[in-house]
Amino acid sequence: MGNCFSDMEGGKQAVGGAQQRPTIASDNNNNNGGHNDAVDFFYKSHGLHPLFTQMELSLSASKLLDRDITSKSDPMVVVYAKKIDGKLEELGRTEVVLNSLNPAWIEKVTVAFQFEIVQPLVFHVYDVDTKYHNVPVKTLKLKDQEFLGEATCVLSEDPFLRISRIVESGGSVPICKTEVVNNNLNPIWKPLCLSVQQFGSKDNPLIIECFDFNSSGNHVLIGKLQKSVADLEKLHKDRSGANLTFPSSHQGHEKVLKGQLFVDQFCEKQQYSFLDYISSGFELNFMVAVDFTASNGNPRSPDSLHYIDPSGRMNSYQRAMMEVGEVIQFYDSDRRFPAWGFGGRTGDGTISHCFNMNGSAGAFEVEGVEGIMSAYANALHNVALAGPTLFGQVINTAAEIAGQSISYNRNKYFVLLIITDGVLTDLQETKDALVRASDLPLSILIVGVGGADFSQMEVLDADNGRRLESSTGRVATRDIVQFVPMREVHSGQITVVQALLEELPGQFLTYMRSRDIKPHPLHVAPTSA
Repeated sequence: MGNCFSDMEGGKQAVGGAQQRPTIASDNNNNNGGHNDAVDFFYKSHGLHPLFTQMELSLSASKLLDRDITSKSDPMVVVYAKKIDGKLEELGRTEVVLNSLNPAWIEKVTVAFQFEIVQPLVFHVYDVDTKYHNVPVKTLKLKDQEFLGEATCVLSEDPFLRISRIVESGGSVPICKTEVVNNNLNPIWKPLCLSVQQFGSKDNPLIIECFDFNSSGNHVLIGKLQKSVADLEKLHKDRSGANLTFPSSHQGHEKVLKGQLFVDQFCEKQQYSFLDYISSGFELNFMVAVDFTASNGNPRSPDSLHYIDPSGRMNSYQRAMMEVGEVIQFYDSDRRFPAWGFGGRTGDGTISHCFNMNGSAGAFEVEGVEGIMSAYANALHNVALAGPTLFGQVINTAAEIAGQSISYNRNKYFVLLIITDGVLTDLQETKDALVRASDLPLSILIVGVGGADFSQMEVLDADNGRRLESSTGRVATRDIVQFVPMREVHSGQITVVQALLEELPGQFLTYMRSRDIKPHPLHVAPTSA
């Protein structure tokens, strides 16, 4: 039997989707799953109402034990709340499903979900004897039934914070949020970095809201408070907490949760912008790697992704190289770019996963974007498309160049553009290479061309907030990948340049700040009177 879950209706009520206000406890509530008299007394003595909401659990099971000889088991579930002393308190029972090892029970079990406590639930599954099938389940003696198994879960919270700035109209604009801390009522979030541009001034009021994460997007508000940055600094200095409150349905009352927000760390320092670095002499060095696998199609065929149109109309590879290269080249003083291919059969008959597109055995750099376009066109005549699609060697080569630059020039940051049409064969090797490269001054833009399934690339992008992990368990220092499918570019939703600039400045700044690398002072030439 798997973990418990609520149905859509119960889930909406639990997270405030269908019923925004919490349920008010009443004396005639017979099903008091997780009810706490002490908490109830605390709220009532303060003129408040206990904060909880009713949640309906829908239960199912699979691959149950078959205890019957002539037929399958007739299962029923009994749901318990596990108290602090370890004792089980029965909350409800499902109906009996006849002759099934994969039952989906219809009867719901109602639980009072309390925001301020962890509520362990225990589920016992019984095979009900045939002679009891006409007996109401509530009157069944469990010792007379055959025990099939047990499952447990915890009703708890996956909290995260959202910080918003109050604007002149009186509304609020979100400016940042924390990560989600799973199944934790005492979360400690990673430090947040707020800029003056985000919060305006230290005295501007901010709204800090704590939500319980829900995968449906219907996050439930646990509580909120209003504080300025100056207030948060004072909380840190005083080692005091601020109460999170929940709006009450009763006029003039606030519902106080059993929790406070503490500021464990507070520091104020000058943060440099992307332009501060670029204007002081820092450079972006462009590198490109092109997919020469056979899945692109014969370059001589108009259906091929590598087809070069005599009319001058660029294919997806040319377009990506041109658009990105034209932007990056202005941040590169020598405009000499490494240009590689991968997955092609070179002149000596071997399949290479990192060869120089210009055909040279030693020199991998070309002159400007025009040099990239020329090397690409020549490679299509001299390299046979092969396979498979492997990124590892190209990423490692780019990482080696970026790593070597650290010892002699900390002003350089490298941007590798990988253009591909296919599904990776070396996904784990690519993850390993990216995790190693996350310590280096390197960002990687992956452009997907054609109609392949690029779900693997979304994993590499790590936009879901979960950093890549290597085969040895090491987690990436930072996110260095941005993926964009070219079909979205063709549909007019975005441009390749927009996709690059969306995350590149942030990745650049994260690296520079983590290494405490500051822009060079600007020397202003003296002016004569």
